[in-house]
Amino acid sequence: MGHGAVARAVPQGKSRGYAGGLGVEVDCVGEFVRVEVADQIATIRLDRPKMNALNAQVQAEIAAAAAQVTEDSAVRAVILYGGERVFAAGADIKEMAPLGTADMSERAAVLQSALNDVADIPKPVVAAVTGYALGGGLELALSADFRVLGESAKVGQPEILLGVIPGAGGTQRLSRLVGPARAKDIVFTGRFVGAEEALRIGLVDEVVPADEVYDAARRWAEQFANGPAYALRAAKEAIDQGLSVDLDTGLAIEAQKFAALFATEDRTIGMQSFIDNGPGKAKFVGR
Repeated sequence: MGHGAVARAVPQGKSRGYAGGLGVEVDCVGEFVRVEVADQIATIRLDRPKMNALNAQVQAEIAAAAAQVTEDSAVRAVILYGGERVFAAGADIKEMAPLGTADMSERAAVLQSALNDVADIPKPVVAAVTGYALGGGLELALSADFRVLGESAKVGQPEILLGVIPGAGGTQRLSRLVGPARAKDIVFTGRFVGAEEALRIGLVDEVVPADEVYDAARRWAEQFANGPAYALRAAKEAIDQGLSVDLDTGLAIEAQKFAALFATEDRTIGMQSFIDNGPGKAKFVGR
């Protein structure tokens, strides 16, 4: 967390906690997931010893955190962070091992729903990845809009080595991000992907030294924190929704969202600022 950042007051009914290494007071969503908001940027912090395994409780707390930052008008951008050592090593295998098809079908739907809640946060989301992001951990990172990776980090979908496949978006979001052939290579082999390769194939957007990952992710988030909130939301929704429909439908979605933005105060501010001062000087208010 950047030095000098001031956390907002904790709402009534929220307990207070402490995110080790961040040095700020935070809202506690649950035992293993915390949310901190400073300077219009929320950090969703995973903190389940030792490897941030995504058990059922963590999944529920991630969904709650996503709902909290979605509803909080003070939040304009979001960072997903697992701490200095590990982002998330995947689902809790000991929890899953005894389950049958019916139970696992229900559990998989819950995990997929939690990560969909992250993907549907209507604000820019940046994953700050240190250590390992494997299986469900990588699927969580894929739910973000951007990914910053530490130089020594490893990512992958090793589910095939357990006799299963990714079940929370790994076959879908990964293939849309890096293409089907590369996604099949990563999923079929279950191999770990290093930072250099991840950057080269477009799996991540920036690679930095491990101790700079959070600060780099925060720089990404800061680009959007003072932007036109409704336009950013519309852009995210148009792109994401357009990926699952044909071109004509996507263009219709885009046109509708474009026109709707003419009802916002930020559109008026942005256009008048362009007329008066040229591009890139507007001071948006998020309305």
